Amino acid sequence: MTTTGTTLVIGATGTTGSRTAAQLTAAGHRVKAASRRATPVRDAEPVAFDWYTPSTHAAALDGADRVYLTPPPGDPDPAAVMLPFLRQARAAGVRRAVLLSASVLPEGGPGVGLVHRDLPQLFDEWAVLRPSWFMQNFTGAHMHAASIRDEGVIRTATGNGRVGFVDAEDIAAVAVHALTAEHALNTDLVLTGPQALSYDEIATIVAETTGRPVTHLRLTNAQVRERLAEHLPAEFAALLADLDTAIAEGAEDRVTDTVQRITGRPARTFRTCLESELPRAVPARP
Repeated sequence: MTTTGTTLVIGATGTTGSRTAAQLTAAGHRVKAASRRATPVRDAEPVAFDWYTPSTHAAALDGADRVYLTPPPGDPDPAAVMLPFLRQARAAGVRRAVLLSASVLPEGGPGVGLVHRDLPQLFDEWAVLRPSWFMQNFTGAHMHAASIRDEGVIRTATGNGRVGFVDAEDIAAVAVHALTAEHALNTDLVLTGPQALSYDEIATIVAETTGRPVTHLRLTNAQVRERLAEHLPAEFAALLADLDTAIAEGAEDRVTDTVQRITGRPARTFRTCLESELPRAVPARP
């Protein structure tokens, strides 16, 4: 790996951005940690950044030659703000870009898929990470984690469908390699954990690990959409409900060796991830 240059990590307080920034700095790389409030990040330079405030972009890009891109959350058309920023980044001297997309979003597909399509045209050095669903959805601030803590339930419309859930630490490890390796990857990478698990199996593992009952409640697409629409824009709620249906139909039932191939170590299992995050993430109810 090379230690020269500076990486701008966008979303440096988020699930993958925080871990990417931490792993970069731990390896001795210079990092500009971008977040809306310029939140301090250990051993990194905090910088204010908001996708929807272009006046923050130039200062964030100043001195950076690599960038880790996490899309604006919940935006159904992220390309509208991301592509102008990427053109500005190229003009400012950024030579390598690594984009966080998702396994369900192909190149040229909706949302971040449009950014994926244009990334190789903007940068000679690039990579697109397409992880499956995060294991941290069951331990962090996600709706599933909250319902586990508060009610002992997980609600989905996924039926018996399986997902190759992936640990955000493993995503970050691949991102660090993609950002710092001597030769750019110049490809897209589908990232999963080592097992494809149903939500019934997830509930069982959480119950066994926490010592408290956890149940997977099977909802319809309409029920999930209605529930999500209480917290999210209707269009985005419908998209997420449809992703549950896609899981039920087998769209995420796959496992790749990408994490081990890129990092040289096996991807973490869900049980191992849960055990490591349990003390702060899923406390048992009294």
